[in-house]
Amino acid sequence: MIRAIQIRRITTDDTLELRREVLYPDWELTRVKLDHDEDGLHFGLFEDNRLRGVVSLFPHNGQAQFRKLAVHPDCQGKGYGNMLMQHITDFCRKEHISLLWCNARASAEGFYLKRGFEYWGDHFVKDNIVFIKMKVQLDKTTDNGFTVIPAIDIIDGKCVRLTQGDYAQKKVYNEHPLEVAKAFESIGVRRLHLVDLDGAKKGAVVNWKVLEAIAGKTNLVIDFGGGIKTEDDLRIVYENGAALATIGSIAVKDPALFSGWVKKYGADKIFLGADVKEEKIAVGGWLETTELSVFDFLEENVKQGVQHIFCTDIAKDGLLQGPSVALYEKILQRFPQIDFVASGGVSTMADVHALAEAGCSGVIVGKAIYEERISMKELTDFIKSGIRN
Repeated sequence: MIRAIQIRRITTDDTLELRREVLYPDWELTRVKLDHDEDGLHFGLFEDNRLRGVVSLFPHNGQAQFRKLAVHPDCQGKGYGNMLMQHITDFCRKEHISLLWCNARASAEGFYLKRGFEYWGDHFVKDNIVFIKMKVQLDKTTDNGFTVIPAIDIIDGKCVRLTQGDYAQKKVYNEHPLEVAKAFESIGVRRLHLVDLDGAKKGAVVNWKVLEAIAGKTNLVIDFGGGIKTEDDLRIVYENGAALATIGSIAVKDPALFSGWVKKYGADKIFLGADVKEEKIAVGGWLETTELSVFDFLEENVKQGVQHIFCTDIAKDGLLQGPSVALYEKILQRFPQIDFVASGGVSTMADVHALAEAGCSGVIVGKAIYEERISMKELTDFIKSGIRN
């Protein structure tokens, strides 16, 4: 059975019962309320409209402490704790909060270490429970949040690249995608665009084990696409560690179904892909060009609350001939409020700078990295520099 998962703001009082049940089952309800709870931001994870997880966030002077992360005992092991952590991490980044910290229970140290936290003090005991102060830096990839998002395309469990979506023009770059993902993470990359090309061809998610491995052994924020045609596919993607599901053709061919997914799972969990040829939407692995204008397509979906959008000019993808900057500028002039990521054609760091200057919030880069048109050193320097030119 597929569960509808949603994370949203809740009140202080909404958190108390679950806090007590999970963290302090022997306490009176009033005792689990914090003195400064009314100053905090409280988030609840709902499974089929039932509150199953809570966390409270207390921002102050560019930092934020989170407290009382709790997941109902019946739901532990489902990844709900990770979902709540990802939600508050994304919230902090949007609010330009650079450091997130907590007093972690010693029994949960491993959970936080896996998410990139580090120790920030000594162990101490409170209420007969051992705690340790831990923190994680949430620095942006550049000063304005422009993000370079490497792409890993998967066929037969291997890292490959196609040219203009043509499976006959396939090149294998690495047989171990996890190694590639770890290499990106080691230089400061925080986002990853993971594409299941087998799934795209089959019409159902295939390479979910690659997603599971990368999500489980890195702290990368992953968007995963390819073959997502049903809610069962969505469940597989989210349960195996994707922060966002990349949706393309379904949004064109079955807009009612897609709209239902946006309402059910939340717009923050969707990365909408617009494949474009001569400003018209293309579907079916780029084999079919519709008469639907990219501007009409985006307008309809932005009205529904979709904010995370990427656009690929298929005439450019994989050719290393430069991105369609003019097209992306037109889109951003029409929809300045969206989180817009460019894709396709990037061949040099100059292209990356040009897209940042055009106002894009990020760029997906694949072949240029694998063909060493953009070196890992150049990518490292760009990520660390915090400057555009």
